[in-house]
Amino acid sequence: MSTIDEPRRSGVYRGFFAARLGMPAWIPHLLFMIAAMVVLLFVSLAVFRALRGLLVLLLISLFLATAIEPAVNYLARRGWRRGLATGAIFLLVFLAGSALTGLMVPLIIDQTILLIDRIPDYIDDLAVQADKIGLEFSSERVDNALTNFDQTLQDYAADLAGSAFGVGTTLLTTVFQGLTIALFTFYLVADAPRFRRVLMSVLPAERQREVLRIWDIAIDKTGGYFYSRALLAGIATFTSWVVFRILDVPFALALALWLGVLSQFVPVFGTYIGGAVPAVIALLESPGTAVGVVVFIIVYQQIENYLLSPRITARTMSLHPAVAFGSAIAGGTLMGVPGTLMALPVTATIQAFISTYLHRHEVIESELTAEPPPHPNHGGAKRRD
Repeated sequence: MSTIDEPRRSGVYRGFFAARLGMPAWIPHLLFMIAAMVVLLFVSLAVFRALRGLLVLLLISLFLATAIEPAVNYLARRGWRRGLATGAIFLLVFLAGSALTGLMVPLIIDQTILLIDRIPDYIDDLAVQADKIGLEFSSERVDNALTNFDQTLQDYAADLAGSAFGVGTTLLTTVFQGLTIALFTFYLVADAPRFRRVLMSVLPAERQREVLRIWDIAIDKTGGYFYSRALLAGIATFTSWVVFRILDVPFALALALWLGVLSQFVPVFGTYIGGAVPAVIALLESPGTAVGVVVFIIVYQQIENYLLSPRITARTMSLHPAVAFGSAIAGGTLMGVPGTLMALPVTATIQAFISTYLHRHEVIESELTAEPPPHPNHGGAKRRD
């Protein structure tokens, strides 16, 4: 019998067995499809769990490639080869990171030594304050307590020495992941047109237009986010450096860079984290200097929020503060620190894409939708965009 009759024979057999079991002929086929889908789902989950680390690295690389592609395209339009332009941007980022690290390391070492040297003075001051409220506290008692804990500290040191191998392994893994991200990002940017042509070749023309439109929105929003943040970081760094020099804060440039970078590239809490370190360093000098640093950070934050940031980010990304806060938390929950950094531009891209296809209607007049009248000081001629 020919092989052409095999499907017909199998169908007859399924119908025969279904009839013998008292069920319709299509039920065995449905059960088989359900079982196959369940098996496929479990296999897919197992593969995803095994490759989750690699997929996260690829996602971060794609995000970084989207962020730096506008700069590479700018150089490519002026005659640079894409590989050379990508390498130049990578070199610039590497030099900036190395400069920040080189400035921060001496600060950390110096302030750690200074803190250790001042611990006895802090203990004596604390003893004076404790004596005023009737507590017995002295540096001698602290020394005796530290002596009693000497053996315990030695045990902790031995445990840390034993875990040094694990720390080294973690460091090597981190370096390898960083190099992997850099390699993927480089090729995704340098070969971006070729990569997109390969992907578009499997889609019809209409789908290609839609996908390329989404891709263009993502590049525009992500790149605009990073470059507007970089400009704000530069302004914050320069202003902080000038103020720190006036207040005679040590390591003014390193602290200004720390404040400028963290306040712009770490969503929601970056300003507080970036401002805490300069405030603590200033407090080690004098309480008055620390107060000056805190006052400057608060004042500058208001100037940036209401004067600088709206003008610089007006054409790049506009997110409601509540949306930005929620997206940062969601990104951190899903992917940790990388998710927090990627949350805002990804949300802005989704918002821009939705607004492109969403048709809005005129809102009827109601007390629930009425906006408050403008302040009298803001009257007069309208501002020209």
